[in-house]
Amino acid sequence: MDHERARELLRAERSRVEGLLDQVVAAGRGERLAAGEPGGEAADVAEPLTAEEVDDAVTVAFRQRLAALERADHRLEEGVFGRSVRSGLPIPDERLEADPAAELTGEEADQPAPDL
Repeated sequence: MDHERARELLRAERSRVEGLLDQVVAAGRGERLAAGEPGGEAADVAEPLTAEEVDDAVTVAFRQRLAALERADHRLEEGVFGRSVRSGLPIPDERLEADPAAELTGEEADQPAPDL
């Protein structure tokens, strides 16, 4: 894959994930504030806790995705972007277009991780 195309894909994905992360954080903040307002009692006392746990899990997933994109940026700078971090085999451009942070070939991703 062309270096500039890879950079473009990574930049677009980072922007998308950062936007989604901002939305989740803002929504969670709003829900937490609303739950603390007088007369704003939830019908189910556990509902705010469940929503907070879901928001936290989604936030963690987005942060992990951003970390994967950061690793992909490093691989791009090192000249090994588009190669499996496990085997060094080339990752098809179609896979990188769909997931620019892909670290493994499709076949490797379908296999269980090797025991260390």
